[in-house]
Amino acid sequence: MRILHTMIRVGDLDRSLKFYTEVLNMKLLRKREFPEGKFTLAFVGYSDEADSAVIELTYNWGVEKYDLGSGYGHIAIAVEDVYRACAEIKQLGGKVTREAGPMKGGTLAIAFVEDPDGYKIELIHRPVA
Repeated sequence: MRILHTMIRVGDLDRSLKFYTEVLNMKLLRKREFPEGKFTLAFVGYSDEADSAVIELTYNWGVEKYDLGSGYGHIAIAVEDVYRACAEIKQLGGKVTREAGPMKGGTLAIAFVEDPDGYKIELIHRPVA
């Protein structure tokens, strides 16, 4: 068994695709509209779905905003340099909600950014050895 994808609902698919592909540098892997169901699915990730877990962006036509609730936590992404990643994300118009630095009570460097719908994304410093 393995995790295939995580699905999040988005209020503006074009805006979300721009964030995930241009700010977080993911690839749009596939996109499909379902007119009968009035929704569109777009899958984004860093590599092919056969090789790693991806994110499914679900846009329900006509729904512009969702209540995120209190149960959702975040998506985590490993980055080679968390400090540089934050600087680049800000330069590209992304929102950094917790600047890069050591994790509370630890030494691992992390940061948090927020996508256009308010979903939290943790950046974890994992230098390439």
